[in-house]
Amino acid sequence: MILYRPVGLEELQLIYESGMRAFPPRLPEQPIFYPVLNYAYAAQIARDWNTKNNTLAGYVTEFTVDGAYAAQFDRKIVGGRRHEELWVPADQLDTFNRNIQNYILVTSAYFGTEFQGHVPSQGHLQGRDVVTQLETLAMLLEQSPAALYNEIQINHTTLFLHFPFWKTHATSTRHNNVLEAIETLWSEMFSDIMLSQIT
Repeated sequence: MILYRPVGLEELQLIYESGMRAFPPRLPEQPIFYPVLNYAYAAQIARDWNTKNNTLAGYVTEFTVDGAYAAQFDRKIVGGRRHEELWVPADQLDTFNRNIQNYILVTSAYFGTEFQGHVPSQGHLQGRDVVTQLETLAMLLEQSPAALYNEIQINHTTLFLHFPFWKTHATSTRHNNVLEAIETLWSEMFSDIMLSQIT
């Protein structure tokens, strides 16, 4: 069964830290984990809700769960017909995660106008927001591919989280060149985890 889940920046970071294999535990006030059954509903939440809350970012994740296993959980319609969710009790999320097949993918992303992003505490990206990070990465590539490689190694989490933003906000040939270089280096360094293919 293919499922979708809209997530914010912080939740996506935790998913990334799991190797794109698992969703993080629910908070005490969140008794239900509810992935949704269609992309349009997930995109609506990511675009209309996540971009207006907290980190001003919404990502749509897509993943596959064994259908026979997923059949035990209730399906709930919340609103219109397309607003269908799978309700998984929070205390069963660990088992649910173990039934995810392959990797969790990021299929789309949306950002508020004041999005600042994940600000690293080390490397050349230290203290920089999402916009100035891209400029910094472009300068590193102009210095040498090795300099860019080292920065990816240091701040790969930030690059993963921000790549969808950069793909849709690149404004120059320099930006496009560094994004192409990042994709190439990433495939060599982290071949198991795909950067978002958002265009």
